[in-house]
Amino acid sequence: ETSILSTEATLNFHSKYMSYGVVYGNDPILVPGVCATFFDWAYIGVESIFDLTKGNGKGFGYGNRAGKYTTIDAFVGLAHEFDLGETIGTLSVDFGYMYEYFTRNTQKVEDGCIWDSQYLMLEMSLDGHWLVPTLYVERDLMYDDGTYASLTLGHDFEIYDGLTITPSIGQGIGNSLRTKGYFAELKKVEGFNHGGLMDTTIKVELEYSINDWLTFGAYVAYYDYLFDDKMREAAAAYNAQWGAREDKTWNFVGGLSLTASF
Repeated sequence: ETSILSTEATLNFHSKYMSYGVVYGNDPILVPGVCATFFDWAYIGVESIFDLTKGNGKGFGYGNRAGKYTTIDAFVGLAHEFDLGETIGTLSVDFGYMYEYFTRNTQKVEDGCIWDSQYLMLEMSLDGHWLVPTLYVERDLMYDDGTYASLTLGHDFEIYDGLTITPSIGQGIGNSLRTKGYFAELKKVEGFNHGGLMDTTIKVELEYSINDWLTFGAYVAYYDYLFDDKMREAAAAYNAQWGAREDKTWNFVGGLSLTASF
């Protein structure tokens, strides 16, 4: 039976703020969000990122935002599952639009510009197989006009009723506009204009259904830039902004989550 309205509220904790496999914030963040879905097709939602300490603002040049939000992401879209038969499986398609708003306090003084951006996003996954492939494509419409994509392969292991562990591996790729938007401003890689393979992610996720409406989650992830020397140099320079010992391409990150569905 098609549900007229379903709502999902989430609260996520991340030990570091990672973006495209590099460290966007070296201290923990908290990400609350809510999403409403109508007739199992259309959805609308919002989520926000809160700094938990003053470290991210101090390191990235926007001051102390501890306990305050730094971004608000508002999104709308269409998502649905299509049963393509036993051989092909179930195709999940999610097409959405997001406006990312940065508080004006978070702008670097020397930038003289607004960091806001808009995105078109498409995610497709094919369930019903031992390895589930997920393709994600993102187009930035405002900040750098770049395109990013990632392909992930994962498998669910049901340990016992209500408890699932999912290991996965993913690889990202970006065009020159996308990578230039992230790396070109760095002095060590000034003039960077090189597209190619970006972040590799190896992740293990745990999900436990506490009851019919509340789910607990946890994950640990390894991020690295493995396949492109120019990208590795750029990623190391980006991470080095957080200190001399951070000039590396890899990072281990963990997180926790609670999801309430109604």
